[in-house]
Amino acid sequence: MITVPSRQRKFLQRLHSVEKAATFLAFLVLIGALFLDVVYREFTGVGLHWARQVGVYANIVVVMLGLGLASAGGAHLRPRFADHWLPKNWEPVLQRLQEGLMALFCLGFGLLALQITLQAWQLQERSILIGVVVWPIMAVMPLAFFIATVRHGLYAWTPELRPDDAQDRNE
Repeated sequence: MITVPSRQRKFLQRLHSVEKAATFLAFLVLIGALFLDVVYREFTGVGLHWARQVGVYANIVVVMLGLGLASAGGAHLRPRFADHWLPKNWEPVLQRLQEGLMALFCLGFGLLALQITLQAWQLQERSILIGVVVWPIMAVMPLAFFIATVRHGLYAWTPELRPDDAQDRNE
């Protein structure tokens, strides 16, 4: 019988795999668009008008999904200056609190990003340069924050799922 933490761990591993694949594909699009722009500019003297915009959109996907990759690997940025201010035996409670607060933070930003994305969808806002609606790219932001909400919520609920900090592994 599979235990709940085992199912949660498998879920997080699958989520991580999907995030890695999507980030990799977006990075390929970014590199491809900029490479084509440079090559085209070298041969014609004029760049591709759409390449920079596509590169920016791909970069948004890379950055937003990269947030999840960093937190899944314990490599996200966090202040460490106060790590030793409180007694060591408080650490389990503080880690749960930290993850819970991070989940709430991500939920708040996810809701804000969702509201902005829905407004762009309702208005059918378009990119001036390439004429496509912008809400699908904007939708990556609430998605990334909601994924981070779930991930950090699981870390708070089941601390053994939480990855070691990358800096701790390097010490």
